[in-house]
Amino acid sequence: MTDGDGRVRVALSELIALRNRIGRLKLPPQDSRATHIGTHTSRLYGRGMDYAESRAYQPGDDVRRMDWRLTARSGRLHTKLFQEEREGQLLIVLDQHASMRFGTRVRFKSVQAARAAASAAWYAARAGERVGLMTFGGHAHLQRPRAGVRGALDMCGAIARCDANSSDQSQALSEALHNLAKLQHSANRVLLISDGQSTDEAARRRMVETMRHTALRVLVVADALELQLAPPGQYPIEHAGERHQLTLQSAQQRRNFQRRLGAGQARLVQMAQSLGIPCRVIDTAADPLEPVLALLRDAGGHR
Repeated sequence: MTDGDGRVRVALSELIALRNRIGRLKLPPQDSRATHIGTHTSRLYGRGMDYAESRAYQPGDDVRRMDWRLTARSGRLHTKLFQEEREGQLLIVLDQHASMRFGTRVRFKSVQAARAAASAAWYAARAGERVGLMTFGGHAHLQRPRAGVRGALDMCGAIARCDANSSDQSQALSEALHNLAKLQHSANRVLLISDGQSTDEAARRRMVETMRHTALRVLVVADALELQLAPPGQYPIEHAGERHQLTLQSAQQRRNFQRRLGAGQARLVQMAQSLGIPCRVIDTAADPLEPVLALLRDAGGHR
């Protein structure tokens, strides 16, 4: 697979390089008093703590917490985790619809969404979380949550492959969230990244169901023309392989155009806000790191 240009196609090298930015961040203090949905917990342990689960041994694990029975049965080293040691798991739900392959400033929405997803993956990996990926529309892919640098690297590679092999296949957001329900029991946080064009009314009920089991966050990626009025003028557009000239002169023409173009993102933002789901909006020229960190660090609120 050849690397993309970072403008109309995802550049895998750029997604991997985002690890360096995340590595320079100062992580917020972790709360070790209790396990909460959507928050980190430390790997402290002590007397009286309830056993939660066992997982494959990772370098650095305390050998005193080895699960010798499971190790003997499976032939692979396993470590016991207790309630306050349970690993966080972040599942990123990434929109791959054809509407994402559009942009008038700097890069396509699809490329910006990939940059945001990679930033979230590297942050989760550094914070000790497992990270997984589910794509919908265009190219369906599932990567179950994995730990550490390898998990983030695998996810970056999957995003780049999905982008390179994208199609015009569509899928309603409600259907994607229904599929998510089969997977989310293993994830305590879900980050949905989309331009909102696939948002249907049935997605509201699916969001409510998702919120019962996990902390849902929404990042909406929009083009500048979806967020503000276009300047007066003529605009070349291409649809179904044909090029046309779009004339926007009057204020009414420009308002109607912006309303139609931005209907999806406005619908998703309104739905998230009405349900109290933390939500951020970024355009294709913005740095996605700050809004991604705000969503992953914040336990509540939206803007």
